[in-house]
Formats: sequence, C-alpha cells, structure tokens
Amino acid sequence: MVLIYPLIGVVVRLGVQARQRRVAGANLPVSTGRDHSDLGQWLSLGVVAICLISLTVVIATANPVAEFKGGVARAIELLLVLVGTSICLLALWRSSSKPLRLIFAFITWAGVLGLGAQPEVWRLSDNPLKIEFWQSHYWAGVAVVGLMLFSLGARQEILRQLRWRRIHVAANLLVALLFVIQGITGTRDLLEIPLRWQKPALAACDWNAQICLAPKR
Repeated sequence: MVLIYPLIGVVVRLGVQARQRRVAGANLPVSTGRDHSDLGQWLSLGVVAICLISLTVVIATANPVAEFKGGVARAIELLLVLVGTSICLLALWRSSSKPLRLIFAFITWAGVLGLGAQPEVWRLSDNPLKIEFWQSHYWAGVAVVGLMLFSLGARQEILRQLRWRRIHVAANLLVALLFVIQGITGTRDLLEIPLRWQKPALAACDWNAQICLAPKR
C-alpha cells in the first residue's frame, strides 16, 4: 500500500499526459512518455517482487519451523522455485529478445502460481464456479501479477506499435479495477485471518455453539 499505490497514481498520470501529448498535441515535456514507460517498468517489477516476498513470508511463518509440512526436502524445493522465479524476473527485465521475454514472463508467472498453490496461502476458493473464487484476494492478485508481467514483457512492442498500445491501455484499465478490488479484499482478509498469537484461543472455540473457553491465566 505504501510503495505501490502512490506509484500507480504517478504512472497513470504520466500515461494520461503521454497520450494527451501524442494525440491532442498538448504542450507537455518530451520526456513524459519515457518517464511513464520507465516508472511503469519499476511498478511491474515492484508488484511481482512484493508478491513473491509476501508468499514467502506466508509460507515460512504459517506454522512453527518444527511443524513445517514436508520438512527440509519441501523447504528446499520451494526455495529453488523462489530463486528460479526471481532469476527469471530479472532476466525478463534485462532481456531484449521477444521469444525470451515471452518465456521468462511465463516462467515467472508459473513460479508465482506454484508458490501460491501451497496450502499455507489463504484462498477463499479454487473453484471458478463459486462466487468465493471471484471474491478472492489471492486470485485477483495473481491476475494483477500476470498483467504486470505482460506489460513488462511487451514493453518494446507497446512503444513501437499502436495496436499493442491499445491492448496495453485495455489491460491496464483491468489492472486499475483489480487494484481497487485488492485494496478492499486485502483489508477483509487481514480482519479474517487470525494472527499467530490468536490461533490457540480461537482453536478452543466451538463456533457452532458460539462458545469459547476462558483463557488460562
């Protein structure tokens, strides 16, 4: 919220100004379009990186280390997925080849999906036929990450071709809507997911009878 949302506002404002300068001939600095593109890259990179950090923290802290499901073998496997996904993200940032950008974007998104599929990650539903799926903070976030990777991977085509710029605008209108949904569902989930120190007390409750045992002193 502190880093990404203010940057979204700056990128959107620069994008509107770049379009005004190109289409309507507005008297704006020549650097407006370049600034929009450069900050847009940092925005995309930041969204994906923060998503990876969040998934890592959730998986690592969901249970005490001694109770980590799968033990050392699973921990190493997930660590390799995290490292590989991070490397692909950096490679996507640096790559100029269109096929390589496509491959790195796909692998990065697959890595995010793989980490997000772990049982420690909170999801309302994995069934798209249920309303809870469309209300899920996680799945809206995964969609945002995919669209950010698209913008990052297709940057050169967006700069050069009108057709790609139109696709970019349409995709980012959806991104703006998803970010609003993220702000709402994120607040909801923070209120619904108990903190670690709350879990023992909540586990002692009978939710059907709406009775909780008195805490031990």
